[in-house]
Amino acid sequence: MNVSSPAFTEFRHSLANLAGNPQETGMSDDERLARARSTFIAKLNRRTAVDMETCIHCGMCAEACHFYIATEDERYTPAYKIDPLRRFYRREVSPLRLLYRPITRKMDLDELKEWSELVYEACTGCGRCDMMCPMGINISEGINIMREGLAAAGLVPDELNALQAEQRQSNSLFGVGAAELKAVAAELAQHGTMLPLDKESADILVLTTAVEVRLFPEAIAACAKVMEKSGADWTISTEAFEASNLGLITGDKTALRAAFKRVSAKAKEIGAATVIVPESGHAYQALRWESANALGEELAFEVLAISEYIARTIKAGSLKLKPATEIKSVTYHDPCRLGRQGGVFDEPREALQAMGLDLRETASNRRENLCCGGGCGEYAISHGAPIRQKAFELKKHELDDTQADAVVTGCNNCRINLMIGAEETGWDMPVVSLVETVASNLAE
Repeated sequence: MNVSSPAFTEFRHSLANLAGNPQETGMSDDERLARARSTFIAKLNRRTAVDMETCIHCGMCAEACHFYIATEDERYTPAYKIDPLRRFYRREVSPLRLLYRPITRKMDLDELKEWSELVYEACTGCGRCDMMCPMGINISEGINIMREGLAAAGLVPDELNALQAEQRQSNSLFGVGAAELKAVAAELAQHGTMLPLDKESADILVLTTAVEVRLFPEAIAACAKVMEKSGADWTISTEAFEASNLGLITGDKTALRAAFKRVSAKAKEIGAATVIVPESGHAYQALRWESANALGEELAFEVLAISEYIARTIKAGSLKLKPATEIKSVTYHDPCRLGRQGGVFDEPREALQAMGLDLRETASNRRENLCCGGGCGEYAISHGAPIRQKAFELKKHELDDTQADAVVTGCNNCRINLMIGAEETGWDMPVVSLVETVASNLAE
């Protein structure tokens, strides 16, 4: 898909319309503030207290943040983004709170409204600042706590709130539910690709996303081809196909658990030993690393990203690839939550090399890779467009410097943000999906 396609244009219009759905909290300002405060108190434990106490204000986290690098605006320093939480900790719960109270500003709703921009629009949760901090502070966890408090106070950006409400109320996103998935399945069947929907039992439950259904149905077809070629016993459930989890993005733990329960219950029902997450970095992080804690029980199945499954089946000999002919050289963009926070670095590269592609690494890659600027729901927030575009341009320069024929990524959120950036700047490097590239080069 290219940036001038009708589907992409329509999708961008739908993003713009999300801002026209302001949330109604039904809470007074006092209640909103009280809910934020109680959330912060509940989340501040011994581990987070150490983080609050050990910042030495060295500024290294600023040099790690793509938003700060792109703007040199001190407000975008990661440690500064959690300043209200740090001050709240010192004033309300720290051992020296009685000394801090006379000299520390009391948290109020206006301050939380002001910080909502920094926490949602100027942070993609990429985790690069955590890695760079010499004191080992988990700044991302501080951001997550801030988001939870803001969500409790009804201060989630309207776009994300609208999507979260849709997922919670109708089990759909961007207007994509079971009917839309079935329609795509019927269309793919006309072109010879069958999706085994709603099997009563299967070894593998494959997830997809509303984004794939609306924008990238070819990615669903590619996944089907990979699964069939590898000889898998698999299915997609129309009742629990959505891998995206808006609760992780907004900080709403109730919504987070509800999305997990749908997938977990369906996997248990059909006896799936494995759940495959599509090309979505945050969906992988959510299900692989967050779901067991959120549900309060050990998962009854293994969680794999589609790139992990591809690499595993290549090694096992059940998936064979032929040399790629359409493109010769590629660079790989590591999705933050799949790579830096999920540890999936080698698998996509092994798949690319199995197709004989000339892999050219960007200046920052793997664990140190710069975020594209669109993760954690950022690409959907209209007010964040200017700073997001500046972050994209940082990534664009790195990608251009490789002089590769195309950039491959294993995350559709990254793919969308790179496509939005391309549309805004006239950038012409093709942005392609890993699973689609693999499916195009399956050996006979």
